[in-house]
Amino acid sequence: MAQTTITLNNGVKIPQFGLGMYRVKKGDVSETAVRTALELGYRHIDTAHIYGNEASVGKAVRESGIPRDQIWITSKFFTGDYKDVQAMDKMLERLETDYVDLVLLHTYSVTWQSGWQLLEQALVEGKTRSIGVSNFNGKLLEDLLNFATVKPQVLQVELHPYYQQKNLPALLGPAGTAIEGWYPLGRGNRTLLEEPVFAHLGKKYGKSNAQIILRWHIQEGTIVFPSSTNPEHLAQNIDIFDFELTDEEMNQVRAMDKNQYLNGFGKHE
Repeated sequence: MAQTTITLNNGVKIPQFGLGMYRVKKGDVSETAVRTALELGYRHIDTAHIYGNEASVGKAVRESGIPRDQIWITSKFFTGDYKDVQAMDKMLERLETDYVDLVLLHTYSVTWQSGWQLLEQALVEGKTRSIGVSNFNGKLLEDLLNFATVKPQVLQVELHPYYQQKNLPALLGPAGTAIEGWYPLGRGNRTLLEEPVFAHLGKKYGKSNAQIILRWHIQEGTIVFPSSTNPEHLAQNIDIFDFELTDEEMNQVRAMDKNQYLNGFGKHE
């Protein structure tokens, strides 16, 4: 079964599965993780200005030998970038690339409107292929959707079986905004990972509990990018495209929703 893509509201196709670079140290650690992931078939890397590892990601991508247009790079403006008219150019310089595939506003700031206008301008100038936001919630998200001249292609939020954000598809549907889930494995929450449902399905399909969760995300249409620097875990995480959960099994996971977030940034009211 081939890896899957999601078509965004501007017609651009994003790889549905990728590698998250949150809390991955810059330098050799980041470069090795990205290089290993690309060798395993990953084609989507999610980084951010505040992670401090954009330069390492860019170096690994350039040295991979894989054409740039076959690798999706996501990065994010942090709050100090929202009024910096050079923020996009600085990002491209750190990554040493001509364009980024997706740029997000990383979180809320009182200057978010100017930040969004910078993203729209970067899109017009061809410096990014798509734009979106991360950790926007409730009324703020509604305000963004009303303010934006270009509707966001992506919303990135905390999302896992214990916190499924079931209100989002209806809210985002008119804009056609795709959902990305960070903490797709619940931040490694042991209670979640050891749920009997996942153990049972893992035995049935010959997969780990984590692989069952990631497969559930894929079939739900969520874009995910679990983070790891462990080569074995990197290989296991992407090995989820050779089986498919049944409708009944998908519903078993959906029934696990507790509206339980593990980081307040992801909370939607």
